[in-house]
Amino acid sequence: MKNAMPLPILTITPHPAIDETVSLPSLRPGAVNVATQARRNAGGKGINVASCLADWGAPVVALGLLGQDNAAAFEALFARKGIADACQRVPGSTRTNIKIVAADTGDTTDINLPGPAVPAAAWQALLQDVRQRAQPGQWALAAGSLPPGLQTEGYAPLLKLLHERGARIALDTSGAALKQALACGVPLALIKPNRHELETLLGRPLPTGADLREAARGLHAQGVETVVVSLGAQGAFMSSPEGAWLAAPLPVQPRPDSGQVLSTVGAGDAQVAGLLAARHAGLGWQEALRYGVAFATAKLGLAGADSMERQTISALENKVEISEMI
Repeated sequence: MKNAMPLPILTITPHPAIDETVSLPSLRPGAVNVATQARRNAGGKGINVASCLADWGAPVVALGLLGQDNAAAFEALFARKGIADACQRVPGSTRTNIKIVAADTGDTTDINLPGPAVPAAAWQALLQDVRQRAQPGQWALAAGSLPPGLQTEGYAPLLKLLHERGARIALDTSGAALKQALACGVPLALIKPNRHELETLLGRPLPTGADLREAARGLHAQGVETVVVSLGAQGAFMSSPEGAWLAAPLPVQPRPDSGQVLSTVGAGDAQVAGLLAARHAGLGWQEALRYGVAFATAKLGLAGADSMERQTISALENKVEISEMI
């Protein structure tokens, strides 16, 4: 008997965006700034994760809510990378997010524009599609902010549905959406806030590893199996049923042929993709942390949906240093 094909990873993005990344020598507020480059790419957290997973070769299905007036950019991305397109189309245009990258600091300033209101029928159609697709043990990621009209109940209806279907649920969101999701009582296999997002959620600073460890224990008590916190230049923290670790960051330089400023745009989404790719392949949580750091590092210096190279990720994964936290 032939081995069954592995179930694809589902990425669910209720509020995708066209990411317009503008590169500047430096950002001078209140002055005229002349850009060195501008790019427009189909984006949104779950879409970005799907793109990175496709680069790695993992099977992935992208679900979400796309404005029909500018869906072509997303359709082109899905076709180019072999991502299964299961997004619902809604009237109007998908929103635009502006990301301003300053070369002198590497800092990114985000300006997120509002998106169209989502018809109730489109949300219900998306939930029905998830109901039909999600299988026991399958990894499903709910990612990003929520569009107008879906913020009252938040992610709760989607998470409850995925739980009923027996899916392994990953969540990457912040603010009120994260707080609502944790309060709805659905067990989560993975959440990945950055330090600032976790501090905002808990209402207190988390400057040390011990603080992160304590915060993770509280989240485990709320039904979260594994917590990964991206720490920027300090690497990444993970607390899982297999243990708790701190991964050191890897040194990185922009690709000489990319012409890009070294920035963190998309690195967090790439980290989620690395975590999911490893778990989808049956690897343990410690190895998943290595892959998360490797994916994020490979993404640095690349623009938009530029493809990451699998051999580059593998080489970086071998260099990630992890220390156990007691």
